[in-house]
Amino acid sequence: MIAFERRQHILRLLQEQPGIRVSELATILDVSEGTVRNDLDVLEQEDRVRRVRGGAVLNEPHRIQNGQRPFVPEYNNKAIKYIARWAADMVETGDTILLDASEIAHAMVPHLQEQRGLTIVTNGLNIARLLAADLSNTVILVGGVLRGDGQATAGTIGASMLAGLHIRTAFVSGAGFSVDRGLMAGNLQEAELKRQMLASASNVVALVEAQSMVKQGLTVFAPPERIDHLFTDTGVDPAVLEQLRQLDCQLTICGENTVTTFAPRRAQTTYKLGFANLSEEIPFAVDVRRGLERAVKQRSNIDLVMADNRLSGDRALQIADNFIAKGVNLVIEYQIDARMGTLLMNKYQQAGIPVVAVDIPMVGATYFGVNNFHSGHLAGVALGRWIQQHWDGHFDRLLILEEPRAGALPEARMQGQLRGLEEILGPVGDDKKVILNSGNTSSTSEAAVYRALLELPEVHCLAVICFNDDAALGALRAARRLNREEDLAIVGQGADRLVREEIRTGRSRIIGSTAFMPERYGDMLLELAARILNADSVPPAVYMDHVFIDQSNIEIYYPAA
Repeated sequence: MIAFERRQHILRLLQEQPGIRVSELATILDVSEGTVRNDLDVLEQEDRVRRVRGGAVLNEPHRIQNGQRPFVPEYNNKAIKYIARWAADMVETGDTILLDASEIAHAMVPHLQEQRGLTIVTNGLNIARLLAADLSNTVILVGGVLRGDGQATAGTIGASMLAGLHIRTAFVSGAGFSVDRGLMAGNLQEAELKRQMLASASNVVALVEAQSMVKQGLTVFAPPERIDHLFTDTGVDPAVLEQLRQLDCQLTICGENTVTTFAPRRAQTTYKLGFANLSEEIPFAVDVRRGLERAVKQRSNIDLVMADNRLSGDRALQIADNFIAKGVNLVIEYQIDARMGTLLMNKYQQAGIPVVAVDIPMVGATYFGVNNFHSGHLAGVALGRWIQQHWDGHFDRLLILEEPRAGALPEARMQGQLRGLEEILGPVGDDKKVILNSGNTSSTSEAAVYRALLELPEVHCLAVICFNDDAALGALRAARRLNREEDLAIVGQGADRLVREEIRTGRSRIIGSTAFMPERYGDMLLELAARILNADSVPPAVYMDHVFIDQSNIEIYYPAA
């Protein structure tokens, strides 16, 4: 397809499947994820779609949903988009949250689509309709419980009964905000309703555009001491920003390329850390970032500046310049291109900024993360034992899904898998090896394995070792497309949440994955950063402990919710 036809196809797909991910679009269209992102950028510039983490949703006000056409406003105000995107990331599967009827809360809705089992309390009818479309959610409309079909409410629950609810986090905005008074409403009735809503919330998150800082409402409904976290945008005046930093709450400044979270001001020394994440479209990397954010919240002396490398070495260099300009004290760098390590370290060393390199080593940085050979060896041994038990110790081909960009140390992850497999089954000849590039994404892996399977139509025992879990998932999807799942036995690396869901079924051909436990990275990264900033002695490499997760032990390490 030419670009125009491809973009029209994307719009049709989004009409049928709201919130489809970039990787899925790339597979369906048989193009690279980079091409899909470029198409989505063009469609966003044309106001046809709105980008969300990992994909996009239609930006049309009359998209049909559940037989209805709920009004979905278009947000050309970038501040609203940025605030909504990062505030929504505080929400986790199974959460109980409150959303007021503000534009910013409404703009959070598309970003909540990947979460399931939410309980949402709201006074916004359109918010209620959109979130009730996911039948795993429970939507409580002030005045009633909205049915899943979005047509009516059932039961009676008034504002006075809100005190009986237990809401983890309330997301609210207002007609105005000031450092002295807090969030303000435009009329007394609205203020009273919001006060009653917030009375049931453990945490209050204020969503405030910078332009609202100069507005005054009629009356206060959330004074400064009631606010636990405040989100605003980069348009905030520097003088106002300094005042905001005196508040006893976390403060997050949302921009297009970076997000900065300030800890509440205390007498102790405050450090500013930069975190450049691998990609916000890879579940493992998202879990690393979320774990780091949780760890930062537990400390009162860390300001965190975050950015997304998007699997691009060139972008990592741009982010480095930005971090240096912002005066960070230490950088946590998570990027894929080993060739860029020297350039990045040159920038940071000239600026006198120490670096912790996550999973991909860089000369001059302290390494943190995977013990690559050991993690691979665990998976290789497990795969060999599975083949002994299920295929009588025989396999026809070994598919090796590697990632050449990652450099020598992650290559040890692949060598460890091969060595472990050979310890159980004996040497694997070169004639049995099929080496493929996983591209570090499930879509690239899927395309590569799909082509390989087409070239091996009569081969029915294929062992698969993978650079990461995205590669493992791609291999599985390729086999499913060809109805050849039973031909594969796959081991992953990482044990991220999507692979854990596969393992938990007990039927998946992903037989297991070595757990890297990204949810634990945050605390360990901050402990390491603190030692470096305090000029304490640290080893050149700090490794995570690993365990191979399969059907036999998944409930021990990751109990079902």
